[in-house]
Amino acid sequence: MATFRLQGSKVLAVSLTGDAVKAKNGSMVAYDGRMAFKKMSGGGEGLRGMVTRRLTGEQMEVMEVRGEGTCWFADRASEINLVSLHGEKLWVEASNLLCADEGLRTGTTFTGLRGGATGNGLFTTTVEGTGQAALLSDGPAVVLRVTPQYPLQVDPGAYIAHQGNLQQHFQSGVTFRTFMGEGGGEAFQIRFEGDGLVYVQPSERNTIGGDL
Repeated sequence: MATFRLQGSKVLAVSLTGDAVKAKNGSMVAYDGRMAFKKMSGGGEGLRGMVTRRLTGEQMEVMEVRGEGTCWFADRASEINLVSLHGEKLWVEASNLLCADEGLRTGTTFTGLRGGATGNGLFTTTVEGTGQAALLSDGPAVVLRVTPQYPLQVDPGAYIAHQGNLQQHFQSGVTFRTFMGEGGGEAFQIRFEGDGLVYVQPSERNTIGGDL
């Protein structure tokens, strides 16, 4: 299995001993040893097929890196966060997934509608199994605990990923900006209930489906 380690907070070093990882295309910044790079395409269990999001029409191209040595990854000076999975499932925004062990199964799941008025479907990438994944965030990510007694509301633009036994609901009509007298149109929050962890970033990405 590949070994993941952070060098600083914005560069990921992955040591390979004949195995492979799947990484965001174009994120390799350096490598030593003998490496082979293969661009992945199509659907099936390939990450590129899994992370096509119907909501925005965006596609994330992924490459397989296999060999012996060390490969360094980074993406636009974003912060990198390591998540170790031990048979669990991780739900993550496609644009926030930098790298994953080849043994981790990837898929996509439909997580609901962002407002009945727009009818936009939201699809989230899933990563499942045993191994490590590297997530990107705009600024240091914060991990928030959700319990049955304390559900959590999250701005969709700050959401990165979640794991655990959580139910996810979209609520229309209010966001944090609404309280500040900003924004207009249909607005949303994501409500998490149950028991698990939610990863958020201290910066909002642009989202679609109303002024989020």
